[in-house]
Amino acid sequence: RLLGAAALLCLAGVLQAFAIEDKEDDFKKMACPSFLMFDNAAYLADMTFELPCSCKPEEVSSVVWYFQKDLGSHKTTVLTDFAGTVVVDSGHIHTGSRLLQRFSIRMFSLIVFRAQVTDSGHYLCGTKQGDFFYGYDVDVQPTKDIAVAFVDRGQHVQDDYTKQLFTLFTSFWDWTRCDRCGVRGEQRRIGLCYVQSAQLHPRYRTAVPSVTSCGSRAVPARFQHPAHLRRPEVAVRSCLSPCLKEEVPEEGVQAISNVIAKLGEKPWLPRVPTQFHQQPVGSGLVIACPGARPEHAVAWDKGSVRLYRSRYLVSVNKSMRVFIDHGNHLHIQRLRVRDRGTYFCWREGEMVAGFQLSVARQPRRRRALRDPETIRALRIIGLGYAVITVIFVLTHVCRYCWRALRSPAGV
Repeated sequence: RLLGAAALLCLAGVLQAFAIEDKEDDFKKMACPSFLMFDNAAYLADMTFELPCSCKPEEVSSVVWYFQKDLGSHKTTVLTDFAGTVVVDSGHIHTGSRLLQRFSIRMFSLIVFRAQVTDSGHYLCGTKQGDFFYGYDVDVQPTKDIAVAFVDRGQHVQDDYTKQLFTLFTSFWDWTRCDRCGVRGEQRRIGLCYVQSAQLHPRYRTAVPSVTSCGSRAVPARFQHPAHLRRPEVAVRSCLSPCLKEEVPEEGVQAISNVIAKLGEKPWLPRVPTQFHQQPVGSGLVIACPGARPEHAVAWDKGSVRLYRSRYLVSVNKSMRVFIDHGNHLHIQRLRVRDRGTYFCWREGEMVAGFQLSVARQPRRRRALRDPETIRALRIIGLGYAVITVIFVLTHVCRYCWRALRSPAGV
């Protein structure tokens, strides 16, 4: 067995060496352009994207990534430690973090986690001396006010917007997998805004000629206002997918596991890892599905109740207190006692995690004079009494002066 394990480790090392060698061969095969061009790439906010440094000289052993909001700007952000070894734990990334806290460099490629609209701009791969090899024009489109079409209700996606010199349209990705199995689920299809025109800037390279994303710097300035008015969109429809059969262990192992499972088991609860969380009444809570990204098919249940997007997707109802955002997070605002229970998360058609939420009432305590709330209340009350006293005094002074002026002289 030890010899077999050693052979497998050696084989893995050889395969890794071949992978690295193939990567280096790719750099040798692809010559860097003599004039720096920018490849267009579009993403939805909160997504994670990777930009490979597709070419570099053979003698360069590490690369430096630069970010410029506008081409030629004097404000440039350096996204590296000048050794090309920056690695970030994506599990610790929070929405709204600065770009410098949300990137990683692996094998000369730049990875940006949970991209924000402010991350749109030019990304350049080069050296610390300022030599550039490859560039990207990244367009991160917002999820705020995104257009939603529920296909089951007969709703349709946006029509193309055509003018004399350009056309705005939506380019849709493939439908996601069904987010649940064995029961009715839902599928999503994300669409990003694109513009077609013969007047795009020639320095920007696109996959399809004369077509680029609406937020690209290749779009002429006179076309940018209508392009910004068109929103990305998402289509949602129902689906039904069977569950994959689980592998049944051997008969002896199955008998032992059955005995262990029956001890203290609640048969009505799914067998998934469950976290326990306590939250006070009135607070807000955001739950993320482990290992899920915005482009994944993710669903949420509360116990046996399905939280379908057709009812719980954000902005479906303006007064929603419980909703699912476009990044697949479950939001519960102004927590109530009835919100307690077990919430289950589905990822790519498989239930992967549970969150048992208990909502606790905050115990009442007697206020002390040194409490900040007490001091603030006393200040407000004191200010109110002062204002009332000033008004009272001014009123009586004015009445006295008015009577003195109206009384006859000498009386």
